[in-house]
Amino acid sequence: RWVVVVTALLVVTVSADINVAHKQQDINHLLYKITSPIKSSFNDLKEMSETWNPREHMDLCSDGGAAVEWLMGELENHRLLKQHHWFSLFNDRQRTEALWLFEVFMQCTDFEVFRNNAAYFREHMNEGEFVYALYAAVTHSDIGQYIVLPPLYEITPHLFTNSEIINKAYTALMTQTPGNFRMNFTGSKRNTEQRVAYFGEDIGINSHHVHWHLDFPFWWNRDKIDRKGELFFWAHHQLVARYDAERLSNYLPPVDELYWDSPIKDGFAAHTSYKYGGEFPTRPDNKEFEDVEGVACARDIKLLESRIRDAIALGYIININGSHTDINNEHGIDILGDIIESSAYSPNAAYYGSLHNQAHRVLGAQADPKRKFGMPPGIMEHFETATRDPAFFRLHKYINGIFKEHKDKLPPYTEQELLYSNVNITNVKVSKLSTYFEDFVFDVSNALDTPESFSYVSVTATISRLNHEPFTYNIHVQAKHDDEVTVRIYITPKRDENNIVLDIDESRWGAILLDTFWTKVHAGDNVITRKSSQSSVAIPDRVPFFELLEDADEAVANDAQLLHQEIRGCGHPMRLLLPKGTKEGLDFWLDVIVTSGDDAVHDELTIENHGSTHGYCGIHGMKYPDKRPMGFPFDRRIPEIGVFKVPNQHGQVVKIFHH
Repeated sequence: RWVVVVTALLVVTVSADINVAHKQQDINHLLYKITSPIKSSFNDLKEMSETWNPREHMDLCSDGGAAVEWLMGELENHRLLKQHHWFSLFNDRQRTEALWLFEVFMQCTDFEVFRNNAAYFREHMNEGEFVYALYAAVTHSDIGQYIVLPPLYEITPHLFTNSEIINKAYTALMTQTPGNFRMNFTGSKRNTEQRVAYFGEDIGINSHHVHWHLDFPFWWNRDKIDRKGELFFWAHHQLVARYDAERLSNYLPPVDELYWDSPIKDGFAAHTSYKYGGEFPTRPDNKEFEDVEGVACARDIKLLESRIRDAIALGYIININGSHTDINNEHGIDILGDIIESSAYSPNAAYYGSLHNQAHRVLGAQADPKRKFGMPPGIMEHFETATRDPAFFRLHKYINGIFKEHKDKLPPYTEQELLYSNVNITNVKVSKLSTYFEDFVFDVSNALDTPESFSYVSVTATISRLNHEPFTYNIHVQAKHDDEVTVRIYITPKRDENNIVLDIDESRWGAILLDTFWTKVHAGDNVITRKSSQSSVAIPDRVPFFELLEDADEAVANDAQLLHQEIRGCGHPMRLLLPKGTKEGLDFWLDVIVTSGDDAVHDELTIENHGSTHGYCGIHGMKYPDKRPMGFPFDRRIPEIGVFKVPNQHGQVVKIFHH
């Protein structure tokens, strides 16, 4: 079993709209060899980078050129971050610069202005700031519609690849010898955390995490993103639930939460280097927390935590004007998510602070908390790399506990809230669930600076990754009358690491959402068939960068239309839909809950899934499609199994095998 390749389709037509092909080509060329000058063969972009003056075209910006004026002023006064330097979104000044460039892009009135400004600033701003601003703008601007963003692990491979691979790649380039190099996970067999490194260090999970934060950035202050705080809770809650399931299959206990008064038990050595700036810092085992100069003290973080827990205990938060907002309801989780992250939506950031973001910075800086050695940011200070560190999951287990404290204060769902009297689930059949490891090959040549005179040499890395065999659900239901219905499918570990059977209230917080979708039932017997490949929480493999390059160049050269599926970067990799099984078969509860189609926010969800990753990522630019709380019905206490067992809910034990 080898690489699954997503192919971009090229269709030649007589009257094709070639705008998408040209846009895709320009974005590809802007991101090609990002730390080298624009290639001279990219004629239009090269010319614009040398002749375009953003100030002379401010009338083509919706804000009258305000963003351009600020950025050009900083550039001319040599106040911008230099090129060939690391960039971290958690650095306040660097983020400010990147967001001003993002604002320049967002204010462009058409793609030509967007492209020309991008060509100019690509050659004059820090490369990391440029990549972030460009990805964010293409994600959120109408101008970026239908453009497929290349996988970041092929644009900035040094953030996803071990230093050893980059060194070997340079050797291959210098000797003009094509090479494919095996990349191993960090650590050794002496480190028990190494057993689950395949999950935290999976480049698909890394990519999902950074794209989730691109879709839902903490700094976002433009149009309101629906249920953004709740999505912060839900996406990270599911990452922790998946990580614990992976630990279970590898005979490890659930990950411990972080304690600010206790040492960080597990160290981490990333074996990864910045393109410019040296190695990522290493954290030894049993590292005592130290205050980080210029960032935060441990006592400050504990104070923020206590204020948030007080709000949960009291049932309300204090707004910046002193008024109170009740959070003892199903919308309270959204407010808490905004506060804990904290996002620009926080109702009182001055009081509740930024627990999550500050914690990332404090954890990332523990190798050099006093800045004595001038070390660059740690692995936790980049969304691209954070999940590689086991401390990421300890941090989010800790944050998860705060969210759970709030959820546990809410009353359990009543039978009336759970019951959908039109449907009775009579049986659920699911094909064999089986996981395996496969090799995945990705290109790392974008990490290498090369003169244009050098011939292209194929340089790739191979890494082992988890996958599963395709599977299908057949859900048998009896309906009293025709209706649209909402279907939710979860799996939950049946036993703990000591092989003790968990009751439903113990296991529910570890429930993993496999799918949510809408369909129709007719009066009488129905069989709802759903394939794993249709899941609403996962995305297929990203289109490789060089495939995007070749297809767009060919489409433009042939005056053709570029047809490829627009796939969001946000979403778990499809191949990671199931946790790793065991040879004997690991027991999970499979729960199917069918409720009324009235749970849908949008009318057409039975025929249009809007990009298919709404389970963890919502629908871009639209309201979250499910009216129910995320995680329903496992998000609240289940003290009585009898109330939970309604006819429209079905639970059975399934085994996940690994071979």
